[in-house]
Amino acid sequence: MDVIDLVLTICLVSDPSSCREERLHFEDRGGITNCLFLAPTEIAKWSEEHPKLRVVRWKCVYPTGETTL
Repeated sequence: MDVIDLVLTICLVSDPSSCREERLHFEDRGGITNCLFLAPTEIAKWSEEHPKLRVVRWKCVYPTGETTL
């Protein structure tokens, strides 16, 4: 099974300078373009589950490299 990562750059709401990356792994069903299309819904779900964190940037990549569209 091929995988695509949705890479989120997240920061604490209480301290916006405290940031890190979080990777969500998905089955590759349509490549990077499909990931980019579905990402906003997944980001919204993730954000609801993590109210103390804020997503400031995101991208879709293949785990073996940083290829983005």
